[in-house]
Amino acid sequence: ILMLQQRTARHKLFSNMPASTTEDEATVANAKQYSLKTVDFLLGTNTKVENVIVLGMLTILKHGRYSIEDPTGYLDLDLSETKFHKGLYTENCFVLVDCWYEHRRFHVIAMGHPPIENSEVTRSFFGSINFFGGPQETTVKSDKKLLRLEHEDESSMIVFLSDVWLDKPEVMTRLKTLFTGYSAMPPTAFVLMGNFMHSSTESGPQRIKVFKDLMKNLADLLQEFRTLLQDSKFILVPGPTDPGFSNIYPRPAIPKVIAEDLISKVPNVVLATNPCRIQLYTQEIAIYREDIVSKMSRNCVYFPENGETSEHFARTILAQGHLAPLPLANCPVHWDYDRSLWLYPVPDLVVVGDKLDHFTSEAINGCIVINPGSFAKNDFSFKTYVPKQRLVEDSQVPDEN
Repeated sequence: ILMLQQRTARHKLFSNMPASTTEDEATVANAKQYSLKTVDFLLGTNTKVENVIVLGMLTILKHGRYSIEDPTGYLDLDLSETKFHKGLYTENCFVLVDCWYEHRRFHVIAMGHPPIENSEVTRSFFGSINFFGGPQETTVKSDKKLLRLEHEDESSMIVFLSDVWLDKPEVMTRLKTLFTGYSAMPPTAFVLMGNFMHSSTESGPQRIKVFKDLMKNLADLLQEFRTLLQDSKFILVPGPTDPGFSNIYPRPAIPKVIAEDLISKVPNVVLATNPCRIQLYTQEIAIYREDIVSKMSRNCVYFPENGETSEHFARTILAQGHLAPLPLANCPVHWDYDRSLWLYPVPDLVVVGDKLDHFTSEAINGCIVINPGSFAKNDFSFKTYVPKQRLVEDSQVPDEN
């Protein structure tokens, strides 16, 4: 919450400092100056207070009643006449509430998400600090050489597939068609997200054996495409039901002992964690394989009546600065590694592998959010990303029959 407090305090509604945000991200309705207060400030007042904005977590501390909580305390909310701004509102997400306070209860006029801040604005306050991770001490955004190489590279492209069910013959057939099509012009990388098994009656050691055989089959398929083996990387991101610690995030990569055949036969394979991050020249890409759109939709305090769910979802995760703003019961997170799910500063591209239909959001403060959809279920559709043009394209593997 300290990160969000800091970012919100810089917004033009609460500060005279300039900021680059859109009207939708202002979250409250007009341009007049508001006062950002904490819960303890309101607890210490005896009179009706109006035009107050409070930033806090939306929680359920009492049965059947929502509250807003921050480090200084909590207050019950009256949401009977609340206007909700764009986004998905779930328990444990952070919200801005425009309200009036009386008799230890917030009467909420409007509720919105914290403002989204362009990455350039964030870095204007923090300089060249590398928030994204990796070996560099300074952000690649300030590297002029990498920026020049990015503009000169006409062929750079990443291919994203999700739900690559290697135990389905039709999936393997379409993968062969896909690799054949790209063999003449190899992309920079193929990102293959799980689950890599559709269904299996086996469990324990037998299930591991089946999974190991599937990795071997993928390696044998790739052996047919020498140009791809030489020029492209193959990044494997485990899905929720793949072998490993699947019930908590971030989850480790597919164990090397299971994928040893793939590692030995494919020199440029990368067994990635979930979520994982890719740096391509100056661009930052966050990848997360989870049915997070579905989970957030099911656990909404208020589900929007208008607009596409995908657009509401994209704005929500960027506003929250987190890939999974849900209660731990719905999406467990290892607190020591929660930083791996942060989206601060805003990256250039967020890829979410959800079982719902594929989508591509509009650019929001310089960030595009995409879902390639289920490769196996959605007619073998996938997404490609061209970094030079910051272009996302919808693609599909055709049926050769």
